[in-house]
Amino acid sequence: MLSQNKSTQHSALSKLKKELLAVGVVTLTPTTQLKNIVNLPIKNLTTAALALLISYSANPGVAIPQNNFHHLTVAQSQLLKDTLIVPGERVGPITPTTSKKDLVKLFGTSWLVDKTISGAEGIGSFAATQLNLGRERSLLIVWSDKTRTKPLDVRNLGTAWKTREGIGISTPWSELRQKLGNFKLYGLGWDYSGTILLDSSRLSRYQGKLILQVDAAPNADQKYPNHYRAVLGDSTFSSSNPHWKPLRMRVSQMIVVLNPGQY
Repeated sequence: MLSQNKSTQHSALSKLKKELLAVGVVTLTPTTQLKNIVNLPIKNLTTAALALLISYSANPGVAIPQNNFHHLTVAQSQLLKDTLIVPGERVGPITPTTSKKDLVKLFGTSWLVDKTISGAEGIGSFAATQLNLGRERSLLIVWSDKTRTKPLDVRNLGTAWKTREGIGISTPWSELRQKLGNFKLYGLGWDYSGTILLDSSRLSRYQGKLILQVDAAPNADQKYPNHYRAVLGDSTFSSSNPHWKPLRMRVSQMIVVLNPGQY
């Protein structure tokens, strides 16, 4: 019976290796495997999720032992596919009542890293937990207190996370204007640089639940100094201002507020 179980396990592992090779996860270093996994199309994520437990590490220098691959359940692999943002309600499976213990139940401990971050303008500090799911799906949960029992907000989102309107990190200026209509935003070059005032947009219902910041393309201040200087500072500007367009603005930060009463 024991020999039969070993044979079954060996067969399953061989099948998994073939599946991984078929979707492009080659048997190289754990870091190389992770890069390949992150770039896979959505339809291959269930297989790739198994590969993550073979090769993934929150710190690229330390990989999870290969005999832990079976710890990833079907439900957990489905979590990797849920990248919907509903401002004020959820970011994937993370809701206003999700605690650190819940995160451990959902994702295990290997993908979670606790840290402390500074508040705006360097004022105060907050407990936070980084969820490392690869470049496109990672995020940071900021807690309302040190007990890590209630999330304040979710930020530092990877590019896979989107609202129902399709807004996410790197959404370009032209697309943003189509979705938001005309709106107002703060100027560049300070702590609230490029923060959009959602109450002046078509998505005013997200006011207090979603914070969007935009930024110029790299070196835009050098390529277009006159345009850049024209929208600097802590004043508000209209999105119709012609100085924005040459700067190739994109969404650079999203903060999804889950417990507005804690702000």
